[in-house]
Amino acid sequence: MCLRVVALLERFLFLSLLVSVSFPSCGSTKLEKTLAIIKPDGLLGNYTERVKETILESGFSILKEKTIQLDEDSVATFYAEHSAKNFFSSLVRYMISGPVLVMVLEKENAISCWRTLMGPTDASKAKITHPYSIRAMCGTNYEKNCVHGSDSPRSAQREISFFFSADAVTPHDEL
Repeated sequence: MCLRVVALLERFLFLSLLVSVSFPSCGSTKLEKTLAIIKPDGLLGNYTERVKETILESGFSILKEKTIQLDEDSVATFYAEHSAKNFFSSLVRYMISGPVLVMVLEKENAISCWRTLMGPTDASKAKITHPYSIRAMCGTNYEKNCVHGSDSPRSAQREISFFFSADAVTPHDEL
């Protein structure tokens, strides 16, 4: 019983600190959409609800979501800009290792705010420099960093349409 209370208290403190942390790059008033992916390590590590709660408590709306199992071709197409990099084959293996949760998030300045909330790409560094970020919470290293986010409005548009065609709307269910 005592351990459960401590776990609940830790979760409350984590979420309180995360919400209370100011995000200086999130000051714009432009309403945007961005793509967010909870990667296989996030889903298989049972971080899904915690990540979604953090998203909602940080002021985002989850407009659409779906859980899918990616195949090699879809991962290679989605991450095509990284195809010449030495980590590409490892990235493909990782992204097909289990299901992913794909979401469309909306908020003022969503792209920048989501990237800030995710934290640095290298989760081991995030644990030191951004301890309240999502990658610090559930990532382990540069590759297994739990989440993905669009890096620009152009990428957000391409990535959202990659997973959500106009006729395949999947509304979000509230927690």
